[in-house]
Amino acid sequence: MKNFKPDNIDIKILSILMNDAKKTYAEIGKELFISSGTVHVRIKKMMEAKIIINSQVKVDYQLLGYDITAFLGIYLEKSKLYDSVSEQLADIPEVVEAHYTTGTYSIFAKVIVKSTEHLRNIISDQIQQISGIQRTETFISLHKSMERPLHIASPLKS
Repeated sequence: MKNFKPDNIDIKILSILMNDAKKTYAEIGKELFISSGTVHVRIKKMMEAKIIINSQVKVDYQLLGYDITAFLGIYLEKSKLYDSVSEQLADIPEVVEAHYTTGTYSIFAKVIVKSTEHLRNIISDQIQQISGIQRTETFISLHKSMERPLHIASPLKS
């Protein structure tokens, strides 16, 4: 479905789901004055077009004992090692995001751990052992003041 172009109704459906993925097709349809069948078909088309990639459960990690969120600035020996290093970072469950960046760091990663000792072990025993990583800088998050989905106001451009 490469040629699929979402319209305003699709964008409204996406906005509703991004804010509350538990809403049923019937609830979305009622809110938008369309049938639940129409909602279902439109969501299916957006999934086929890879606009909707998946749905996830949002978890409060602190309630599970994961009290620390840290960000790592990762310096690579050579930028051509990015793919290899990224694959190895993906094998570490505590690394939940990794971004190839411009600027000071080659990779900026988000890590969720249970304690500072856990963080130290992940960094020294796993991340810094990856071939191609020159060094890392660690930033511990003291408080998350906000997290939200992107507000999508109009149909996506091609």
